[in-house]
Amino acid sequence: MTDPLYRDAAASTADRVADLLGRMTLDEKIAQLGAAWITGLVDDGGFSADRAATSIEHGIGQVTRIGASTGLLPDQSATLMNDIQRWVLDQTRLGVPVVVHEESTGGFLARGATVFPQGLGLAAGFDPELIERCAGVIREQMLAVGARHTLAPVLDVARDPRWGRVEETYGESPELCARIGVGYVRGLQTDDLRDGVVCTGKHFLGYGLSQGGRNQAPVHLGPREVREVYAEPFAAAIREAGLASIMNSYSSIDGLPAAGSREVLTELLRDELGFDGVVVADYFAVMQLQLNHRTAADKAEAAAQALSAGLDVELPSLDYYPHLSDAIGRGLLDEAVIDTACERVLAQKIQLGLFERPFVEADRAIDVYETPAQRELAREAAVNSICLLHNEGYLPLDPASLSRVAVIGPHADDPRLLQGDYHYPTHLEIIYLREGLDAATEAAGTGTDMLPESGGSFAPGPYYTDHVTPLAGLQAALGDAVDIVHARGCSDTDPDDHDIDAAVDVAAAADVAIVCVGARSGLVPSATVGEARDAVSLDLPGRQLDLVEAVAATGTATVVVVISGRVHTLSEVVDAADAALWAILPGEEAGNALAQVLIGARDPGGRLPVTLPRHVGQLPLHHDMRARGDRSEFYGDYVDSPTSPLFAFGHGLGYSTFTIEAGPATAGTTTSPTEVSATITNTGDRAGTAVVQLYGRDDVASVARPDRELLGFTRIDLGAGEARAVTFTVDPTRLAFHGPDMALATEPGTHTFWIGLSSVDTPVESSVELTGERAIITRPQIVATAVTVA
Repeated sequence: MTDPLYRDAAASTADRVADLLGRMTLDEKIAQLGAAWITGLVDDGGFSADRAATSIEHGIGQVTRIGASTGLLPDQSATLMNDIQRWVLDQTRLGVPVVVHEESTGGFLARGATVFPQGLGLAAGFDPELIERCAGVIREQMLAVGARHTLAPVLDVARDPRWGRVEETYGESPELCARIGVGYVRGLQTDDLRDGVVCTGKHFLGYGLSQGGRNQAPVHLGPREVREVYAEPFAAAIREAGLASIMNSYSSIDGLPAAGSREVLTELLRDELGFDGVVVADYFAVMQLQLNHRTAADKAEAAAQALSAGLDVELPSLDYYPHLSDAIGRGLLDEAVIDTACERVLAQKIQLGLFERPFVEADRAIDVYETPAQRELAREAAVNSICLLHNEGYLPLDPASLSRVAVIGPHADDPRLLQGDYHYPTHLEIIYLREGLDAATEAAGTGTDMLPESGGSFAPGPYYTDHVTPLAGLQAALGDAVDIVHARGCSDTDPDDHDIDAAVDVAAAADVAIVCVGARSGLVPSATVGEARDAVSLDLPGRQLDLVEAVAATGTATVVVVISGRVHTLSEVVDAADAALWAILPGEEAGNALAQVLIGARDPGGRLPVTLPRHVGQLPLHHDMRARGDRSEFYGDYVDSPTSPLFAFGHGLGYSTFTIEAGPATAGTTTSPTEVSATITNTGDRAGTAVVQLYGRDDVASVARPDRELLGFTRIDLGAGEARAVTFTVDPTRLAFHGPDMALATEPGTHTFWIGLSSVDTPVESSVELTGERAIITRPQIVATAVTVA
């Protein structure tokens, strides 16, 4: 008997999809448009054929989070995936393989996987090549267990630090978010999906500017801001890296819930940005059309609304989309709309090579987990997550001059506090602790749990890889020659749980006090930052500021390390400390990375991916405010505060010094590139790393434009006395914006460019005249700034 065409690897994807779709019943099509929780397919003994037969008898599009719902080790996870895949291939009528999706914001969210810094920490390195290497490790580990779709990267542009999920993003700049996002997608998807993992850019669109910083709250944005700021990182990942999946935002934009908006998911995403992949729902987003946004009266109406908008796959499980058949019967939907979504899903499974290679070698899965090379990469990424904000000459420490070091604070020796909300096992606390889950379920208006039950061998307990705390890292780096003493001092949250006096005694007897404070990231109520953990105050939680000030008052040199995903207001910390660093949730190698930075073995590699405000009342505050957005007219400052930030976007100190001198600037036209150059010299007595940044402004435009915006950047390592020439080639499409007629165009006229080491430290200024006619383009035609270093 001849195999059907859809199984013929030599046939075209289009022909295979058409053949398979033509064989499918309506129930089988709908099944491909949803997912099943992994814990709904298992019992205490492992995979349950009986449970599968009742829940996925027509097949299923995806299986939801084996790694992120269980405590399975890699070989066990791979075996379970193989069991599910084998049952689907053998027991369903058409044998369409499943896709297992997972999370991977700061590393594959699964037991035993390498824990890199959280997303914002990765962005702090301003190093897309490093992010591509980290993503390559994530890809390798996911492939080993058969996970072929990840719900990452987070491409939201973060403009309100009260929002708990800022830590998952790549910061406030569309350019930085785009460059880091493109690197991430390239590392995971590769040039051929048969060897890669589908990436999902999320959350489309505007999720990072929710009203009041409240998670999932409405977004108020105009059409220019939507496109030029919030859509641009997605557009870049689509045109430069072939981003294969998009996830909707929970929010509504100007009254349109993204999950049910054709204007957002089809007209903007597909027609304007050129996306041709699969759109998946953020968890329970289809349900929210009925229960939260109230744009649908019942399940059938919500399902029809979402699918018609362009939302192809319901996640985390089939709940509303089974009612699509009812929607057809009621005239709310034509079956052709289901066919279109199903075609996209099937095409992607073919592109992944799942029909030819549905299984993995389970007994070899562990080989690509936590190798020495992966740990070293995690350490490098952690070094790059550390931003030296302030230094009065106390760093780097000289180990030879130290006899006693005090390591103080709640974050000094707690591996849990090194993790972000989408790290394993922090993310799973909502399952294994069950903290706040009933309240979350009640608030969502559902009668069932929002997350799966699990137990027995699947219990996702607090399993950590070998996490190196700051205390352990300093002990290893300084050795027996230095006496290291430790005092917690206070809790990271509880104002009544403290022993600050003991910490003061320890600090007073030391040569230097390293005070490690911050916030607890997670999803549960005890967390102080993370998804659903928004805040009105950006202060350090609990009595941590009291601890810092009390230690500093002893007169001992005080170095404060803020280990947090929250954008804190740190004026008091900087005033008290002799040096201050922000380590943005650095992950498993945090302690080793921090120790290397403190003793000067490595330069602090991070630069601020967000602006640090003086006070929460300044918000929103970012480097690329539109004209006059950076001041209060007509005196400039507030009555009670400067309008300037505490530390500007792009800021980060090192242990060397640099000068930047102007090079030639060559004006382009509205259809040809402009070149701007500078020479950077290391004027210090040691090697160092500089992040050279290009900012630009359209001096006179047809609409109000940003005073300056990041257009490009590069990391350069320079030896003492070494100089390098940097040239930025700015394509005219990169200077395009939406004019009064909403056409995307590059206008002729004068442009000012700055080159420097932060958004305010820009000693090189060039003014060029773009000649030519107004040039209209489309967003897929935008070309990123190129950088050459000679």
